[in-house]
Amino acid sequence: MTTPRLYGIKNCDTVKKARRWLEETGIEYEFSDFRQDGINAQEVKAWLDEVGPGTLLNKRSTTYKNLSDEQKQQAEQGELLSLLLEQPTLIKRPVLTTDGAITVGFKADQYASLFNT
Repeated sequence: MTTPRLYGIKNCDTVKKARRWLEETGIEYEFSDFRQDGINAQEVKAWLDEVGPGTLLNKRSTTYKNLSDEQKQQAEQGELLSLLLEQPTLIKRPVLTTDGAITVGFKADQYASLFNT
């Protein structure tokens, strides 16, 4: 198993919960902060292809609510990748990649199943 990578923002409560769970379970992982480290277009495209825009786009975020109607329409019309790259806080967090699998959001039972704990 390759080292899992967790993507998110350090001060996000859900990311904190996921990180705490991984650490308490003794699972080594790498953390990548959208704001500090940036994000890779190829990775985000792979996430979109794997989980779809409905899962990856966080419509409950303040960032999404502050988008113009034009930007929201742009996101709905398949131009979501460029918008996510410009404003990574639109990505639902955390994103966990492990051995090619992509998990968006955090639920302890889902992580336990993923890591067989």
